[in-house]
Amino acid sequence: MPKIRRIDALNYHKKNRPGKIEVIPTKSHNTQYDLSLAYTPGVAQPCLEINKNIDNVYKYTAKGNLVAVVSNGTAVLGLGDIGPEAGKPVMEGKGLLFKIFADVDVFDIEVNEKDPKKLIEVVKAIAPTFGGINLEDIKAPECFEIEETLKKELNIPVFHDDQHGTAIISSAGLLNALELTNKLIENIKVVVSGAGAAAISCIKLYIRLGVEPENVVMIDSKGVLNRERTDLNPIKQQFVTNRKINTLEEAMDGADVFLGLSVADVVTKKMIKSMAKNPIVFAMANPNPEISYEDATSARKDIIMATGRSDYPNQINNVLGFPFIFRGALDVRATTINEEMKIAAAKALAKLAKEYVPEMVAKAYNLKNIVFGKEYIIPKPLDPRLITTVSTAVAHAAMETGVARKPIKSWAAYERELTSRLGIDNKLIMAIRNKAKQNPKTIVFAEANSFRILKAVQFVVREGIAEPILLGNAKKIKELIKENQLDLDNVPIIDLYESVSDEKRHHYAKILYEKRKRKGMTYNEAVEHMYNRDYFGSMMVETGEADAFISGFSRNYSTTIRPALQVVGVKEKFNHIAGMYIMMTKRGSIFLADTTVNMNPSAQTLADTTALTACEVKRFNIEPKIALLSYSNFGAYKGEGSPVRAKEAVKILHEKYPDLLVDGEMQANYALNGKLRYSRYPFNKLGDADANTLIFPNLSSGNIAYKVLQGLGTAEAIGPILMGMKKPIHILQRDSTVREIINMTAIAVIDAQSNASDEM
Repeated sequence: MPKIRRIDALNYHKKNRPGKIEVIPTKSHNTQYDLSLAYTPGVAQPCLEINKNIDNVYKYTAKGNLVAVVSNGTAVLGLGDIGPEAGKPVMEGKGLLFKIFADVDVFDIEVNEKDPKKLIEVVKAIAPTFGGINLEDIKAPECFEIEETLKKELNIPVFHDDQHGTAIISSAGLLNALELTNKLIENIKVVVSGAGAAAISCIKLYIRLGVEPENVVMIDSKGVLNRERTDLNPIKQQFVTNRKINTLEEAMDGADVFLGLSVADVVTKKMIKSMAKNPIVFAMANPNPEISYEDATSARKDIIMATGRSDYPNQINNVLGFPFIFRGALDVRATTINEEMKIAAAKALAKLAKEYVPEMVAKAYNLKNIVFGKEYIIPKPLDPRLITTVSTAVAHAAMETGVARKPIKSWAAYERELTSRLGIDNKLIMAIRNKAKQNPKTIVFAEANSFRILKAVQFVVREGIAEPILLGNAKKIKELIKENQLDLDNVPIIDLYESVSDEKRHHYAKILYEKRKRKGMTYNEAVEHMYNRDYFGSMMVETGEADAFISGFSRNYSTTIRPALQVVGVKEKFNHIAGMYIMMTKRGSIFLADTTVNMNPSAQTLADTTALTACEVKRFNIEPKIALLSYSNFGAYKGEGSPVRAKEAVKILHEKYPDLLVDGEMQANYALNGKLRYSRYPFNKLGDADANTLIFPNLSSGNIAYKVLQGLGTAEAIGPILMGMKKPIHILQRDSTVREIINMTAIAVIDAQSNASDEM
């Protein structure tokens, strides 16, 4: 990560609207009636309902999703006691993280009060507004009294993230580091540099997880907490060691774990060398750790190292915890965040780090692949699975310990709800993958020599989406699998030059020759084609030895599709093929066709493409509302060209498919804005419904449209979905991402499911 420049940081915070957050209405407010409902007189009704039953406040207000980030600015980051105003940018930043990671709304509350008892009274007084309280940047030892008292006296979650966030995240790292080093938690010796809020909370949680208190040595700015110290407050006195240790250097000798929450450069390479075998070092002082990553790893090759920095492996970052912990607590309307919920969060994080890591996460950190090991013991903050993994674990623990007032009834539905909070609508992707899992099919992958294909296949296997077969150089494929620690040992590999028998090759060649002998193909050419993965894979589908075929990752579309057309062919009913993309947008899923095949389609081809697309959309349990696009509306253009062809296609469709919701020709803005269209053209067959399926008048317009949407980052594309083939053949975009390959595999499985159903 580049060094943060002062000018960039200041400009970021002051440009446009100063600050990082705003309040946005969630209800319509365009008419006087809307405003009367929002305020007087309509607002009286929910007020009366809440007066009858105070729990109705969760039903009629934002309380249930609203957290207060409260600070008095006495311990801000590494800046110390800088006051509430100076700490406000941090609290706004906390609010931003709550929102983007877990869709939790925040008001940041900066309080000009250092007296803990008075601060407690302030928080208690404002608590009716909020579903939870996140205490932030309040110095020790006052923070302990403030949190403990508020937890006792309030019936909403209170959580001091400076303490518990670091404890939870580092506990997850510790559990995984111990697993990698084959050490038992009850046997390890732990050294803690620092005795502030975070350090004390960490060691308390470690002890709950199994660390023996007598195996802990804690050091503050004045030295080791031992029996000779007479200056220790009651909090620190809990962690006094009985061992005769007076210095950090003495404590480090033979230690298994070093936990640093103090200041930079207090640990030397000599100290690291004196630690036990396979030492675990969590040096979390910010911005510079107790020992640099370079010095620690050069001192010991067997070390497992973590820091608080994003530019080194194993960042212990509180954003892995607090958004999702509050999400789970709010969703079950928990009265507190107890120790069991914290431990559940830590164990969920530890487990997630051992699972397959999506390509999008690796790409976000400029890494080719991420696998569980010494340099990956904690999930990455940008992993989208955190919300479902951690929030679910916390909610479950709240229910098991009896602090949940609104239990989850369906965990599957809850996970879907959590996923939908992440921004771009993933519901259709989830539905597609779930439908594929219900009846997995055998899918042949033509370009298995590619790491991205193999990584996608690993996900497909683990999720039970399909049963893959890999085509390619067996030696290279096995090397890639081993090099990247992929779990694909049981996936069959077909090497066209090594593992295909002459009998099989000639069997396939005879079938192809019979299909193409009247179109200029010789038998010898047919045999030669069976060394080509696109011909061979298509023939596996044609003969029923596989259910679907996927290719195109490394070759252009036209080259890849030709073998499929020669081997499998197109459906006689339409006698042509077309391509469709699904665009996942914030307003929902939109289906675009033809985006890949037909250059300047006739009216009949446009009609056939529309019929093909409608069938495809219905496979996803969505009713197609179809608009044939052009640059004019409903016959306004009287000349020749695409508007006329679109108009003729609509006429064909209305006659042949009278129940299909389709109309045109129309401009794109009228297609997507049903109310606008209905106000001008009330006769249109779609009524005032927004179109969800767009048919383009030619290839250039369709291709440009989906690539513009994709390029602007306003939509995620799934496709191209090839429509009209007799059997399931699908062509990837060149250089598709792993996610795109996975989605296309699920589409291919659904296609194969439908094809099998049609044949029955």
